[in-house]
Amino acid sequence: MPFTRIAVDNGMHPLFVGCGRAVVAAALAGVALAATRQGRPRGRQWVRLAVVGAGVVVGFPVLTSFALTTASATHGAVVIALLPAATAVMAVLRGHERPPTAFWVLAACGAVAAVVFAALQGGGLGGLHRSDLLLFGAVLAAAIGYAEGGLLSRELGPWQTVSWALVLAAPAMAVGTAVAAAHQPPDAGAGEWAAFAYLAVVSMYLGFFAWYHGLAIGPMTQVSQVQLVQPVLTIGWAALLLGEQVTWTTVVGGTAVIACAGTAVRVRLDAGRRRRRDVRRP
Repeated sequence: MPFTRIAVDNGMHPLFVGCGRAVVAAALAGVALAATRQGRPRGRQWVRLAVVGAGVVVGFPVLTSFALTTASATHGAVVIALLPAATAVMAVLRGHERPPTAFWVLAACGAVAAVVFAALQGGGLGGLHRSDLLLFGAVLAAAIGYAEGGLLSRELGPWQTVSWALVLAAPAMAVGTAVAAAHQPPDAGAGEWAAFAYLAVVSMYLGFFAWYHGLAIGPMTQVSQVQLVQPVLTIGWAALLLGEQVTWTTVVGGTAVIACAGTAVRVRLDAGRRRRRDVRRP
């Protein structure tokens, strides 16, 4: 979030940031796949890779880039705090599990908390801004991409999954990058290009090596809980790098969303442990 905010706020079109980072990452992915002579995905795996690409290569980067042209990184961090619960929900749906009712209640509470926070930040319950809708869309896109990518990583491997998803989406992202560059040629300094490089190399590619590996080990509902650290770190980095003010509403809103998301995942884990204990009993 902070690096995206730096890039889009200082001479780069949001479409260029959202698409361009994927083009750079796809080039790295292509080299890695070719150098290691990876076998190509087969059959429905291509369709599933398209789902992954639509979620984490196209959806999340592009939507957050446009959202952060008007929203602060701190505000975005609190809304994105809904992502752990959303990822757990998608993992449950995709894995055909049956979580307890409490899981769905708490996940819904987290969604309501995120919506109310965003609305109040916008001036009232009728004050949701376009950036908030974009951030909510980014959460949904990432949750779908994480859940499908975690499952597919068990078949293709974690870095192979994100690499093939990047390569598959590369043509569309290259077109988006070219259109954005023609509309608004990048006019940025070294700091902005460094932020863009981080987004392309780390956030868009290398970071997924560990993330998809963790999701593949699973269970995904448990691993997704690690994301609860993300909004806290994002708010801290936004304050350090961008000088954004951390208000009491941000702290309260972030705490509420994180608490709901964390409790929802914990309920899911506790239910799973109880089922395993029941199975072991003679």
